[in-house]
Amino acid sequence: MDDPRPLDRIFDRLSSGPTLIEDRKVLRHEYVPDVLPHRDEQITQIGSILATGLKGGRPSNVFVFGKPGTGKTAVTQYVLRELAAKFGELQLPFKAVYLNCQHVDTDYRVLARICAELGQKVPFTGLPTDEVHSRLVELLESQDRLTIIVLDEIDRLVMKSGGDTLYKLTRINYELSKARVSLIGISNDLQFPSYLDSRVLSSLSEEKVIFHPYTAPQLQDILRRRSSTGLKEGILEEPGVINLCAALAAREEGDARRALELLRVAVEIAEREGNAEVKVEHVEKARSSIERDTTLEVLRTLPVQQKLVLYAVYLLEKHKHPHPVTGEVQDVYGDLCNQLGMDPLTQRRVGDLINDLDGIGLVNAKVVSKGRYGRTKNIRLSVPKQMVSDVLERDSRIKTLANYVPPTLRK
Repeated sequence: MDDPRPLDRIFDRLSSGPTLIEDRKVLRHEYVPDVLPHRDEQITQIGSILATGLKGGRPSNVFVFGKPGTGKTAVTQYVLRELAAKFGELQLPFKAVYLNCQHVDTDYRVLARICAELGQKVPFTGLPTDEVHSRLVELLESQDRLTIIVLDEIDRLVMKSGGDTLYKLTRINYELSKARVSLIGISNDLQFPSYLDSRVLSSLSEEKVIFHPYTAPQLQDILRRRSSTGLKEGILEEPGVINLCAALAAREEGDARRALELLRVAVEIAEREGNAEVKVEHVEKARSSIERDTTLEVLRTLPVQQKLVLYAVYLLEKHKHPHPVTGEVQDVYGDLCNQLGMDPLTQRRVGDLINDLDGIGLVNAKVVSKGRYGRTKNIRLSVPKQMVSDVLERDSRIKTLANYVPPTLRK
C-alpha cells in the first residue's frame, strides 16, 4: 500500500537527524571568503592595475582567463570589494557593476543591465541598441566617477552577439569627459582571444591575468579552510574525505568549484541518511550525482552553434552511422544550419567546436589515419543519446528539428 504522505517521513528524519553543516553558504563556490589562499599573485596583479583609480586615473582594461574553477570570479570580486572599501574610506566616488554573460547574453541586455545597475531603468525591449548606448554614456557622465564593469563569461556574449557592443564599451571613454570606465573581461575559454576582432582584442586586453589550475595539495588546503568554518567540528572521516574530494577535482584540471561541490553534496547526503560522520562512500555517491547534473547543465548552456554540431553527431549515431568522421559531421551540421536559416561556420571552426566538445567530455574525437588521404577524426557521443536529445530538443530552435532527417542521412 502506498504511503499517503511520503514526504512526512523524509522531513521528519532529516529534521530530527544530526546537523553537520554550520554555515551552508561557506561551502558554495560563489561565496567569497576574507582570505583567498594560493591566489596572492593574481590578487596583487589585479589590485595593482585597478589601484590607479585611487589617484584619479583610469585603470587599464583587464582580461582575466583560465580554466573553470581556478578562482577568476572570486578573486575579481574580492579585489573589487576591497577596492570599494578603500574608495569609501577616501570618500571617492566609485561603482562596480558585475554581469554574467551566461544570463545577460545580448548587446541590448548588457547595456540595459548596466544602466539598471547605475540607477536608470531601460525598457526590456523596444529601443534601438544605439539609443541604449547613448543613454548609458549620458548616465555615466552625469555620475562623474570611476565605474568598473565586469563581464564574466564574456565569450558567451561574443559568440552569440558578436563584438560590436564590446568594442564600443572598450572605447566608451572617448565619449566621456569627466567619468571614467574600465572593463574586466573574464573567460573560461583559453581560445577566446582568437574569436575577437583585432580592434576589440587590442582595446580589451590592455592587461592580462592568467589563472592556473589548483594542485591537489592546494585544493586540500582550500577544503580544510572552508570546512573549519562551514562544518561542525569532527564530522569528516579524516583524511580520506578531504583528500578524495581534492584528488577528484585535481584530476579534472584543478577545479576548486568541483572540489567544494563534492564536499558539500557528500555532507548533504550523509545528513539525509542520518549519519553523524561524512565518509569516503558519501563522496563517491556525491560524484555520481554531480556528474549527471553537471552534464545536463553543460548540455543546456552550450552556445547554439555548438549545440548544432553535437546534434549532428547525435543524428548520425541515431541513423546508424557509428563513429562518424569530421566531414560527415560537417555535412549534417550544414544541413541543420540551412534548415534554421543560419550561416554555418567554416570547417576549421567546426573542427574547433568538436575539439571543445571532446575537451568537456561530451564527445570522444579520435584522430585516425586515412593513408594517402590524410587524417580525420572518428567522433562518437560520450554521453547517452537519450540525454542529448532530451536536453537539446528543449532549445526552441532545435526543437523544430526533432523530426527532421537531413538529406545526407535519408535512405
